[in-house]
Parts: sequence; structure tokens; C-alpha cells
Amino acid sequence: MNFIKPKAEFDLISFGEVMLRLSPPDKDKISQSEIFEKNCGGSEFNVASGAANLGVRSALITKLPKNKLGHFIARRVRYGNVSDDYIVWDDTDDMRLGVYYYESGVYPRKSAVVYDRRNSSVCSLELSEIPDDIYEKTRIFHISSISLALSPTLRSTALDVIKRMKKNGVAISFDVNYRAALWSEDDARKVVEWILPLVDILFVSEETSRRMMQKTGTLDEIMKSYSDIYGCKIVATTRREAVSPTRHNFGSRIYFDGKFYEEPHYRNIEVIDRVGSGDAYVAGVLYGILSDKDIESSMSYGNALSAIKNTVSGDMSISSIEEVDSVIKSHHATGVQDELVR
Repeated sequence: MNFIKPKAEFDLISFGEVMLRLSPPDKDKISQSEIFEKNCGGSEFNVASGAANLGVRSALITKLPKNKLGHFIARRVRYGNVSDDYIVWDDTDDMRLGVYYYESGVYPRKSAVVYDRRNSSVCSLELSEIPDDIYEKTRIFHISSISLALSPTLRSTALDVIKRMKKNGVAISFDVNYRAALWSEDDARKVVEWILPLVDILFVSEETSRRMMQKTGTLDEIMKSYSDIYGCKIVATTRREAVSPTRHNFGSRIYFDGKFYEEPHYRNIEVIDRVGSGDAYVAGVLYGILSDKDIESSMSYGNALSAIKNTVSGDMSISSIEEVDSVIKSHHATGVQDELVR
């Protein structure tokens, strides 16, 4: 794809908050559990790590408190094969790490999230804290609207970084990823509409397009409109059907170069933890693009990585390219298949 730089120090740099995740064991409720399992997560980090585990050279721009919680997150960043070169450390009296609590549901009880992230260290990240040479060091820059909603300071920084990346020929990947708990639909729409003309690769759900973006028409008409109006080169829409909290169907549709692409859905996915599965989809698609795969193959990587992520606990996708290739092969196979990989 000629809008992607052929070479840079990193294939992918993402920008966003990484939080501490606390979860009751098994299917316990937050209100009943006396212990919590510690992990970490954040949309943009999940994308960088998921792609890195497939072989993409990834880095993350974020800000962490300079304490034991921040050091735990930094170690998890490195564990996810993501460079920590652009972690900014906060040693002020107000430093804090955002936290979220995740409760896994079982039908008819839905999964639930409780956030405690207000005024976390990343909210104070300023442009002056980011090295000036970073804007020439990547092929794709990825961000989601979550980073635009957390604070006015972080939004201003993120918008400046997007503009500077674009000016240096970096392809911009943007996941709308709207969160009603963070800002109103009207506020989000104004900011997103400002960003869209800079976006090369757009990830947006049909629900977000119809509700927050106030789009009308068929799904194909909506997806095409992002290209026609704003110039987005690739528009990807995930298509998830939650049969129950533990049983999902998943697929996606992509618009590129005047054509639509789709493959058969993954059906009856046995869901262990669905958090981060949308980020895994983004990671898989970006891996395909960065590996010079065609758009149909890139979509297949996104679908497969997302389907697999649902079956493992935690926010992060930890699949190797060999595992993903095997799942794609099985997904398109017919007849009897082996029960075990051995």
C-alpha cells in the first residue's frame, strides 16, 4: 500500500493510557470478592502489544507514575514486546495510575467495568515531554478517541502529535472506540470530525457510526462515506453478535479502494475474556498491512486474532503468528479437523 512508509525504526507507535486492571477470580462479582487478580490494559497498548507478538516492531507513548505501580506497568509493556523508549515518568505529588475493575459475567448477568482513572498521570502529558525525533521513526501511528477524552491537556497533546506524524508522512490509524462514560456524543463527534481528514486507516463500529456519528443509510453507505467525505483510505467495521457473555459470533467488513471485503464469521466463540478483543482485531489488521499482505488477508488476521483473544484472560493478545495462521487455516477448512495441535 503506497501510503505506508516502506521503512522506519518502528513499524507502529501507539499513544495512550495504560491502566492497572483488578479482577475477581473466576466469575465472582466485584461486590462479593475479597481478592483481585492484578493485570494491566489500555486500548492503544493492547494494539501495540498484539501486533508486536506477531512480529511488528512497536513502541508506546504514555506517562506513568514513578512508583511501584508505574514500574509494574513498564515491565508489562516490555513483556508485551513493546519498546518502553517513550514512556514519560511522572514524579509530581499528584502522580497516580488509572485503575479499572472488571467483572466477568455469565448469562443472564452481563460483564461490568468500574473505572477509577480521573486525573491519572497520563492526563498531564504535554508535547514538550515527547522527543522531537519521534515523528520520523514510525510507519504507522495509532490512537483511539479514548486518549482524546481523558483530559483537555492530553487531547491537545494527542492532536499535535497526530498533526506532526501526518506532516512527516506517517500513516494515521484511528479507532473511534467511543466511550459514553468519558464524554458526550456531541463533544466526541466534534473532535472526531476534526481528526478524520488526517486519518488513513479508520476503525469504527456500526453502532458508533449510527449513534455518536449520526450516520444513516446501509452499513456499506456509511463506511463508504468516511472515504468519500474525509478521504480515509481503509475503513474497517467489526461485526460482533453477543449470543451470551460467554458465547460470541465475530466478523468484520472492510472498505478499501472502492471495494468491500468480508469473510465468514467465527461462530460460537467460547469467551473467557472479551476485553481487548476489539484491540486485537486492530492489531491483526495493522500487522497484515505492515507485512504487505493484501487487504483481504489483513482482515483475516484481524478476525482471527480477535477470535483467539476472546479465549484467553487479560486485556492483551498473546498469540504468535504461527497460532494465528493455524486458526485462519482451520477457519477456512472443510471436513474433519484434528482435535489437538501436536
